[in-house]
Amino acid sequence: MHVLPPLPPRWLPPSPVSPVTPVTTTEAVSPKTQDVSTVSNGGEEHQLTLRSLVSTKEAGIIIGKGGATIASIRNSTGVKAGVSKVVPGVQDRVFSATGEVEAIAAAYGEIARLLLETPLSDSSLPPPPVGAFTSVRLLISHNLMGTVIGRSGLKIKQIQDASGARMVASKEMLPQSTERVVEVQGAVEAIKTAVLEIAKCLLEDWDRGQGTVQYHPGAGGDAGVLAGGLGAQTVTGPTGGIRRTSLAAGSFGAPAGFAGERRASRPSISLGSGESRRGSEAPLPNDPNLRTQNISIPSDMVGCIIGRGGSKITEIRRLSGSRISIAKVPHDETGERMFTIVGTPESTERALMLLYSQLESEKERRVNQGAEVGEVA
Repeated sequence: MHVLPPLPPRWLPPSPVSPVTPVTTTEAVSPKTQDVSTVSNGGEEHQLTLRSLVSTKEAGIIIGKGGATIASIRNSTGVKAGVSKVVPGVQDRVFSATGEVEAIAAAYGEIARLLLETPLSDSSLPPPPVGAFTSVRLLISHNLMGTVIGRSGLKIKQIQDASGARMVASKEMLPQSTERVVEVQGAVEAIKTAVLEIAKCLLEDWDRGQGTVQYHPGAGGDAGVLAGGLGAQTVTGPTGGIRRTSLAAGSFGAPAGFAGERRASRPSISLGSGESRRGSEAPLPNDPNLRTQNISIPSDMVGCIIGRGGSKITEIRRLSGSRISIAKVPHDETGERMFTIVGTPESTERALMLLYSQLESEKERRVNQGAEVGEVA
């Protein structure tokens, strides 16, 4: 009988009703505590949480002495904002802003201005000239990248043309997450405009973000991205952690936690080839704490998850104690298949860990196989 060791702290989901804790010192709040469903204000139906990667030095600039700078950003823009805690040996932290799209864009405009006006190294350097460029690294859900990029890249080109900013989207997901990075480069106003347009895209298509697993610096090892898009070491893609009000009670909380209120509109879920429902899934107890987690798997990786005759997916079900079903057909033009995991918070997170472990193993196998072929050639 296989016994899994206790899950590390990063796999334990936070309470879905955790509040956004104000940052008053350089030991800012964890991004996990900021992943919350928003409460409508002034009749607004929904709000957005947009995260980005910042270096430890940039985080210090954003927070300011005694938290004064980030408090000023909150007061001037109306967003709820915070920076994740320092992880020893890790150079990146996560800045998170929650609010209406215009407020979020204003907050990121302030961040860009601060980064331009505050030298990171030599304080004797003069202020940058007007029109100088900087950049922000937004974390976007892999499932929402198509919304930002658009068919044949038309949407991202439209945003660049309208804002004057340059946007670079990473191809790989960050380690142990389903987020990618979109770097926005340009002058302060260009970045502000681009972030506004990106936020609008994310909000309009929020339901595609269901199942997003957020990136937490230090969770996957040293920095560096594995090729091929399987959770290597560097990109969130601003998760565009979108939240709507009136979340369904059964939806999974952070880190994946998007509302389950449109779950009926998701593609039909069934078993993939080589699987037999009968005998492969233990019946789940009638537990009110059951959660549903959706993740997208690249089409060329589905086979390695299922295994010969369904052997691997059956083993993952058994070890995790969760129920896992697989969509028969891709859910969008990317060709990716939707995996739905149902279980307790603990079993769901364990299933995620096992799935990502299997994906990483397959990625390593393919990389090594390619290296061997190169040597033979």
